[in-house]
Amino acid sequence: MSSDPSDPSDPSDPSDPSGARVHAGASAQAGKSAPPEASAAAPARSSAPSTSVAPRGARHAARLLAYSHATVDFYQGAIAALVPFLVLERGYTYAAAAGIVLAFSLSSSIIQPLFGALGDRWRMRWLIPVSIIIAGAGIASIGLVTSFWVTAAVAAVSGAGVAAFHPAAASRAREIGRDDHVLMAWFSLGGNIGFACAPLVVGATVALFGLRVAPLLAIPAVTGLAAVALIRRVHTPAPLTAGTSRGSSRGRDDWGAFSRMSVAIICRSIVFVSIGSFIVLFMSQYRGVGDALASASLFVFYIGGAFGTAIGGHLARRWPRTTILRWAYVLAVPVIAGMLLIPGPVAYLFVALASIVLYVPFSLHVSLGQDYLPRHMGTASGVTLGLAVSVGGLAAPVIGALGDRVGLEYALLPLIALPAIAWVALAGLREPPSATA
Repeated sequence: MSSDPSDPSDPSDPSDPSGARVHAGASAQAGKSAPPEASAAAPARSSAPSTSVAPRGARHAARLLAYSHATVDFYQGAIAALVPFLVLERGYTYAAAAGIVLAFSLSSSIIQPLFGALGDRWRMRWLIPVSIIIAGAGIASIGLVTSFWVTAAVAAVSGAGVAAFHPAAASRAREIGRDDHVLMAWFSLGGNIGFACAPLVVGATVALFGLRVAPLLAIPAVTGLAAVALIRRVHTPAPLTAGTSRGSSRGRDDWGAFSRMSVAIICRSIVFVSIGSFIVLFMSQYRGVGDALASASLFVFYIGGAFGTAIGGHLARRWPRTTILRWAYVLAVPVIAGMLLIPGPVAYLFVALASIVLYVPFSLHVSLGQDYLPRHMGTASGVTLGLAVSVGGLAAPVIGALGDRVGLEYALLPLIALPAIAWVALAGLREPPSATA
């Protein structure tokens, strides 16, 4: 394997002023940007970011779709926010509560790549509203049942809805945004905001009145449906077909690089979901804060994702995405260690920093996946978006079971090593040819 000059171990790595290695939206916009070997010789071709502005209708439609994304990802955040109440109100063990997250995540991890593959063949716009209904109904039903197995089943139904939404909605976002990567960024940001709002909404309802009011959590889904219904009224784009998609008309799939990046995504997913599932209990039991402040730590963890996503996109305009990924995972090791090992209120600072460094790679994973698999962008989106959250749920019960045996404080310590494993998987990984061809 040839070495990558952009490896973070080389502090003298030059930036890429040509902008050819920006995230997928900018890569699509650049269209014919120069390869890395020629970028220095022809900087004028892509040195400036896109100045094209989407039509007003497209901007309205992008906002509506971003909002619908927020309502769906709200349920990904809600399932983790409900864990403390399943433990405290229903007497679930850590492992049992994590099993509910597992049911949600396992459903998503299995189904989402499948819908991504189907999206490579057919447009399935109808799936967007249907998936919103399923995601909301599943979480809302948790308050209507008491059996552990039924609770796990409705959580799995919600996970299936979330899984079905992302590939179809990502394709719709590209139809709307076309070459405007700013509109694509809005779509990702909507999901971040939905994640961040979940613990606040759960805290304002379930924390005050108990799990019996969980059906109120269906309200975001209703508003998301309304947003989707309005999209067609403000904008009707021509579809991007396999024959006209730029990615499918040139370039070859690099499954090896995609697989290596998927290892990093899995490591990130385990860390992210485990922290999201147990941070409230950890702060309450081991940092001595009240229930309200402990719940706020989950909000801090999720809202930092919005900043991390924005930072990652900005950095990708100056440096190769693979370099940014490696540096993010290197920085994640001491940050997560500080969150778990340093006592006192300073833990909140490390929670925020952990969120940022874990979210910097998020949108870059998706865009790199699309560039590594230009002929299977639906599959790439399904896998990268699915692995980002769902696979971590598979590890949550293991963390929970270990916490039941040795204490949650020690059960979370293995998370410190996972970003280092992600860095190893990404070592020497090059930018995809489709990003620079």
